[in-house]
Amino acid sequence: MKNVIGIDIGGTNIVGGRIVNNSIEKQLSAETKAAEGGDVTLGILIDLLKNLITEETTAIGIGVPSVVDRNKGVVYNVQNIKDWDEVHLKEILEKEFNLPVFVDNDANCFAYGEKIFGKGKEFEHFVGITLGTGVGGGIIQSGHLLKDANTGAGEFGELPYLDSILEEYCGSRFFTRTGNITGYEAALKAREGDIESIELYKEYGKHIAMLVKFIVLIVDPQAVIFGGSIAKSFDLFEESMLEELKNFPYPNSMKRLKILTSDIKCPGVLGAGSLCIQ
Repeated sequence: MKNVIGIDIGGTNIVGGRIVNNSIEKQLSAETKAAEGGDVTLGILIDLLKNLITEETTAIGIGVPSVVDRNKGVVYNVQNIKDWDEVHLKEILEKEFNLPVFVDNDANCFAYGEKIFGKGKEFEHFVGITLGTGVGGGIIQSGHLLKDANTGAGEFGELPYLDSILEEYCGSRFFTRTGNITGYEAALKAREGDIESIELYKEYGKHIAMLVKFIVLIVDPQAVIFGGSIAKSFDLFEESMLEELKNFPYPNSMKRLKILTSDIKCPGVLGAGSLCIQ
């Protein structure tokens, strides 16, 4: 049975899966060894692919936490992997495996994965946002990824905000900096009734509202779909987020906007695999 391979390259692990009929048939992971980087990380990626590819594999999709020349498949300035300043990933892997290879930013992969496999199916225009250590974003317009120049459109977390950037208030560092606690620990305590943790998530929701406002003003999508580790605690900040959104200058736009959370399992793998389908 024909299949595609989806690879999610992270600073800690590389996770890959063989995708058949919209589900993952086999999944593997390996340590990225980012501190060694260079050819070491590339070798780990190639070994992982060798254990996933079959005679029925038709293409390979790869998501990377960086900017990409998606036409040439060149990865630039991967901050968490040593010596991955310019890696001609498409050329290297196509020569190695004689298969078409598609490379894109990991947040773009998340967004397109939502379009193919998740709640994004019902929308032609939406933004996918990952809430974790960082805040990544991908823009879907007319059912496809926005064809930007460097795969950097949708990086709303880099926008200036208060004394820093949005990522500092909408990513995991908000919790460690403001409450001296991780978002996961704060969520556990909030669900147990801890007042300080509940209030911390309420404050977080107000910052997420600002992120949503920026998205609507810049892109004006039908929906915003949140993914990533912090999105699992959406119920803890949804109310304060919605309250803050009431003062948006164009209330009809906000009334029509759908704000959802992803329910895709293994979104990094499926998202990368969706590049092959595109």
